[in-house]
Order: sequence, then structure tokens, then C-alpha cells
Amino acid sequence: MGGQKGLKLVDFWASPFGQRVRIALAEKGVEYDYHKENLPAKSELLLKSNPVHKKIPVLIHDGRPVCESLFIIQYIDEVWPDENPIIPSDPYSRAQTRFWADYVEKKVYLTGGKLWKLKGEELEEGKKEFVEIVKTLEEELGNKKYFGGESFGLVDIALVPFTSWFYVYEFSAGSKWRRRRPNWWHGRIAARKGEASPKPFPIPRRCSSTLSHSGRGSASSDGSVDQP
Repeated sequence: MGGQKGLKLVDFWASPFGQRVRIALAEKGVEYDYHKENLPAKSELLLKSNPVHKKIPVLIHDGRPVCESLFIIQYIDEVWPDENPIIPSDPYSRAQTRFWADYVEKKVYLTGGKLWKLKGEELEEGKKEFVEIVKTLEEELGNKKYFGGESFGLVDIALVPFTSWFYVYEFSAGSKWRRRRPNWWHGRIAARKGEASPKPFPIPRRCSSTLSHSGRGSASSDGSVDQP
């Protein structure tokens, strides 16, 4: 992708965190150059750009790297403030937005990720915990169109990439509990176009196959997982 001079995104196709950044850039209408990592190998560019954690995504702007998806999104919103604001201007609303984005970060990702590894009673407890997390998000959303009210914002961007991973979590848990996925919110943004639409990304079949090959889950012979 040919982009704005001096703007490059270092990313990996299956990363929900990378997709967050792509959504934010798309919302702002900002073009960029895309550097695709071939994980688990790590390029010299990645190691140089993020020497502390050595993880994607990294946004490189005029030669200066910004790391961690939620921080990158806030950086994007501050550098390009005029087009589709992502974070509210009101201090209280900003604090609440950051709180719930952090909740998605710590609860949805970490708890869902545990389902790949748990077994027996621990797995059952993990599934119950995940359902409670979804309920909490549902209560926070309430009757609002988006988590930020009428505007698609940081919390929505933080959560969108995990809409596909719900199927991967279900597959890894060996359980049919997709009715607990956030249809309430997913349906409200289904009409959105472009990067921010809740399309099945990453492709569950490819993700489940990756989990199988990495020993972090089990997959059928063709690596398939039920599609919605």
C-alpha cells in the first residue's frame, strides 16, 4: 500500500492489535505503507522499532516508532484530530473511554486466550468468566449505538478485531456457546463499511490451524472451525 510519506505500519495478518491500528487509520482517512511481518520470525525493522517488547504492531511516523495498539490509536487521534475523532474531548468521557478500552484489553483478550490452554473444571470456569465479561460489556453498552454514544470510538475499535476471535475461542474451548458472543453490538456496526466493519478477520480457519500447529489448541485435519 502506498501511503503518506513517513508513515509505516509494522504488522502481522492475524493480529487483532494490528487490526485496531488499521481501523484507526482508516477512520482518519490516512494512507500508510504496510510492512508485513512473517512471525514467529522478526525482522530487523521490528527489532529496531520495538527493542523493548519486540512485538507488533508498531507505527513508524517520520522515523519515530510508536508501540502498543491502544497508545498508537491515541497517537493517531492526536496527530489527525479533525477527521472522525476517536476519543472524546470531555475529560470525564475520555477517562471512561480509556477505562473500558483497558477492560477489553485485559479481560476479553487475556481471558479468551486462556481458553486455549485450560482443561476440565478450569476450562468450565474460564468459559463462565468469559460469559460474564460479555455481560458486563453488554450492560455498559446499554441502549447506546456505540460504546461512546453516537460516535464510533476507541472502545469499539479495541473490541472489533475480537469479533472473529470469539469463534476461535469457542473452537479452542470445544463448546457451542456462540450465543454468548456480543450480537447486540456486532449487529449495530454490521452496516459499517471498510476496515471497521465486523468482517470475519482474521479468518477463523487460518487462525484455528495456526493454533493447532503451535500446540495452543486442537483443530480438525483441515484446520477448520465453524463459521458464523
